[in-house]
This record gives sequence, structure tokens and C-alpha cells, in this order.
Amino acid sequence: MDDDLPIDPVIVDARGMRCPWPVLRAERALRIAHAVKIIADDPIADGELAALAQARDWRFVRLTGIQFMLWKQ
Repeated sequence: MDDDLPIDPVIVDARGMRCPWPVLRAERALRIAHAVKIIADDPIADGELAALAQARDWRFVRLTGIQFMLWKQ
């Protein structure tokens, strides 16, 4: 895991939601937060979240199979 991970991210539980919902929820949370931990079980969520991070110049890390972290640089 990355030593630079933010402390106290906002948790977004998107289990059971299909893309684009996990991405939309993460983007909405990052309007007011510096970091978001997303729990998403859609198989394409990691690719969609990574694309969002790249488009917005944010950092993206996969923590586990269904847990991801996004944060502003």
C-alpha cells in the first residue's frame, strides 16, 4: 500500500451499484472532501474510477478487490 494515502477519507459505499453510479458518487464526494474511499463491487469500477482520476488529475489506488481510494493532489 502507498505510504502517502490520505487520512480520514470520506467513505462511499457503492456496493450493488453499477457504473456509472460508483464514479458519480465518488466525484460528488470529492466536491467537498480531499479524499474518498470507495467500496464498489461492479467489475468495471476500478477502470472507471482510474479514468476519472486521470481526467481530473487526482490520485487513484486500488486498496483491495473492491476498495479504492481517490484524492486530490
